[in-house]
Amino acid sequence: MTAESNTDARIETLAMRLPSDFLWGAATASYQIEGAASEDGRGESIWDRFSRTPGKVRDGDTGDVACDHYHRMPEDVALMKELGLGAYRFSVAWPRVIPDGTGQVNAAGLDWYERLVDTLLAAGIQPWATLYHWDLPQALQDRGGWASAETVDSFARYADVVARRLGDRVAGWITHNEPWVAAFVGHYQGRHAPGITDLGTAVTAAHHILLSHGRAVPALRAATPSVPVGITLNLNTVRSASSDPRDQAAARRDDGYLNRWFLDAIFGRGYPADMLEAFGDMMPAIGSNDLAEIAAPIDFLGVNNYFPSYVRAVERGPGRELGIEHLREAELAARGFEITEMGWPVAPDAFGELLVRVGRDYQPAAIYVTENGCAFADTVEDGAVHDPRRTAYLAGHIAALSGAIEAGSPVRGYFVWSLFDNFEWGHGYSKRFGVVYVDYQTQARIVKDSGRWYQELLEAHRARR
Repeated sequence: MTAESNTDARIETLAMRLPSDFLWGAATASYQIEGAASEDGRGESIWDRFSRTPGKVRDGDTGDVACDHYHRMPEDVALMKELGLGAYRFSVAWPRVIPDGTGQVNAAGLDWYERLVDTLLAAGIQPWATLYHWDLPQALQDRGGWASAETVDSFARYADVVARRLGDRVAGWITHNEPWVAAFVGHYQGRHAPGITDLGTAVTAAHHILLSHGRAVPALRAATPSVPVGITLNLNTVRSASSDPRDQAAARRDDGYLNRWFLDAIFGRGYPADMLEAFGDMMPAIGSNDLAEIAAPIDFLGVNNYFPSYVRAVERGPGRELGIEHLREAELAARGFEITEMGWPVAPDAFGELLVRVGRDYQPAAIYVTENGCAFADTVEDGAVHDPRRTAYLAGHIAALSGAIEAGSPVRGYFVWSLFDNFEWGHGYSKRFGVVYVDYQTQARIVKDSGRWYQELLEAHRARR
């Protein structure tokens, strides 16, 4: 059997295993692809400020131009149609819609997103809108950002504005993308905007982000009662580095920190007792109705996952207040894992385990995998991009997803991350996640082999309906 026929057999097997109504898509985020950072009334975001601060982003890269999607949207949607996408998950840039976060609505910004949605619908592609993918208006950050309760109500108003304009055509609302990253990577680790390094501030930000989600849900339902509403969490299977009870306890803390803190609150259990104890006097004041608001019923849970976490216990100290350390790339490689350009281990079994665990323990009405993918060092050869490791990654993870469905997990769709190579936050343009290659000098798009494989999978799945 040839390599090509092996690939065809794998595609047919995957297409047969998945439900006939399974939704296939791809995902992006506004600051990572749009560009046009100062055009048509868009305000400054925290990522504009952060990326222009020396030393914060590799090579001094910014999202000023990115993939120039703002100007190339029609041709990009045509490419999505060519690939056979059933859905496209994009994010709305808050500072493009309300430049200072609270005041005047920028009509030009809303007009652009309306054109995007209408272009998607004309191409037969469902628009799935994420309201917050980390680009907070800088004006709000100047008044405290997510550490301030003011931002909670500002977000709810922003959600209402977008919903009233686009809600009659959007297929799904996602309030927030990865609140753990926005809160803890941005306010504790300091590797993301706004670049704060204080755990107490991060815990407060995490609470306010969740509370803003809870207040946005009824606003979205009021404006668009028939559109499903959810939130996307980055979740990991957390494994202990050893059988040492200290390492096992550290793994439990890491699961609380990354997973249960958000899942428990969203699904009506309040914050986990072990994490309340771990955060101690760093906890913000919790209003009498806050937890009830956070637990507003949702129609689906978005799950982002790329890799499992392996952790060990370490002595607590500054930057290690929780006593957790993740195994490094060399240690993971020594355990036999393939390692991506991000230093992340490839482990499809952990992905399937996660989907089963979330479905079993929290029983969401539906799960959508809203991001899953990998970065490798792609190059163009004779006008093509051969990326067999990415194709293998996607095939392995989609197979694990189908196994999770067979085990009872209510997974209804999959959005590959990412449609395009793009601005990868603190890594700038040095990491490529796309199934479509972007030449940042010419803005040429080249569908990688993995993108064509994904296209073939979608075609095979459609053929069995």
